Amino acid sequence: MSFEREVAEQRTYLLKFARLQLRNEAWAEDAVSETMLAAIAKPQAFGGKAQLRTWLVGVLKHKVVDCLRTNLREPNVADMRGNAEDDMSEGDLIDAIGFKQDGHFADKPADWGNPDQDLSQRQFMAVMDACIAKLPAVQGRLFLMREWLELDAEEVCKTLNITSTNLYVQLHRARLKLRECLQLNWFGQHAT
Repeated sequence: MSFEREVAEQRTYLLKFARLQLRNEAWAEDAVSETMLAAIAKPQAFGGKAQLRTWLVGVLKHKVVDCLRTNLREPNVADMRGNAEDDMSEGDLIDAIGFKQDGHFADKPADWGNPDQDLSQRQFMAVMDACIAKLPAVQGRLFLMREWLELDAEEVCKTLNITSTNLYVQLHRARLKLRECLQLNWFGQHAT
C-alpha cells in the first residue's frame, strides 16, 4: 500500500480529533488538509519509529495550535459560558465521586493496572476519545488545549479570553468527568 493511501486512510480519525478541538468544521477541514499535505510532501519525515496515526496526530497538533492562534483571537462568549443545565455544580461532582471529610476518596478506586501499557492500546484511546466527546464543548476544548496540545495555561487563557481561575475550575471539572467516564467504561471493566 502506498504511503499516500495510508495517510488518506487516517483522514476520518484526524478530522474527528480536529473537530473536537476546534469546534469549527471549516477550521478542522483546513487543519487536517494541511496535515495530510505536509505528510505527503515530505514522506521521509515519517521515520517509522511510531505508528503512522501517532505521527500524523503529532503533526495535526501543531496545525491545530496554529489555527487557534490565527482564528481564535475573538472567542465566542456564548461558547465559553456553556449550558448551565448540562454542567453539574462542582459540589455535586465532588459528592457524586464520594470524598471523605479529610479529602480522601470514600471508596478506593478500582485498580487501573499499568496505565502506560493501557495508553498504548487502541481500545483505550477509543474510549478516551468517546469520553472527551461527552464533555461539554468548553471543557473539552480547554482540556485538549491544556493536556493534549500541551499549551501553557497563560496561552490558553489569552487565546480564549478567560481568567486563570475559570480555566482551572473548568479543567478540574473536565478531569473529574473524564475520571468518572474512564472508570465506568474502561478501568472498571478491566479490574475484574
